[in-house]
This record gives sequence, structure tokens and C-alpha cells, in this order.
Amino acid sequence: MKQVTNKMSIKLESRSVNESFARQTVAAFVAQLDPTMEELNDIKTIVSEAVTNAVVHGYRDRLGIINITVRLFEDNIAEIKVKDSGCGIEDIERARQPMFTTGDEQRSGMGFTIMESFTDKLKVQSKLHKGTQVTLIKKIRGREERQ
Repeated sequence: MKQVTNKMSIKLESRSVNESFARQTVAAFVAQLDPTMEELNDIKTIVSEAVTNAVVHGYRDRLGIINITVRLFEDNIAEIKVKDSGCGIEDIERARQPMFTTGDEQRSGMGFTIMESFTDKLKVQSKLHKGTQVTLIKKIRGREERQ
């Protein structure tokens, strides 16, 4: 990655109704890189999954704060970090396995799998009783690459 060209951050309460706001806000910010509709939808999906994980798994049945930071780089890379101060993940490798969930039977257990499939790089850092940070890296193809 090269030089940061722009950055933003937002803090939200861990309410499921805020997931849509987070998704739209990050997508609007990343739009300055002139992404395709598919790339914009990928951004919305990964943000949605990361925020939903923080709400459902990180904070479970209590409110907390979700911090989202986005940095844009001159080589058209978007770095999105979604951080909570929730319960943390006991076993990250197990949590990243498809179909694994700590939620109820309505949860698919596919959050990390979906995030990984729509990003170029996914990094998960977590400490029990301290919280989790998910870093999502997405290369946005430049106008020249699309032609």
C-alpha cells in the first residue's frame, strides 16, 4: 500500500438498526475511488457482515460502541477496520470456519467466510473480554483497468 489519500471514522452504538447506516456511509466514502457497482456492493456486504458480527457476537445482549475507520490509499486500496470492545473471540481459527457460530440457530455462521470472499485480505485480531478488530482490505480497480 502507498500513501493514505483520505480517511474517515465513525462510532456507532451496537444496535442492529445502525448496520445499514454503517454500510451506506462506508460505501459513500469509498465511492470517491470510482468503484464498479459490484465493488460497491462488495464493500456494503463486508461492512454489513463485520458490523453484524460485532452486534450479535461481540456485544451479545448488551450495548457497546462499534468503531469504524476507513483509509483510502493512492493505489486504490480501501482499508476498513471494524472494532468492538465486546467479549472477544476465544478461537479465531474456529470462528473463521464456515458454519461455525456462537449465535442462535438463526445465524448461518458464514460471516467471516463471506467477508473473506469479498475482500483481498481479511485480518482478525481479538482478545477475550477486550474485543475484536476486523481489518478488511479491498483493491478497487481503477478506471484504466476497467476499460
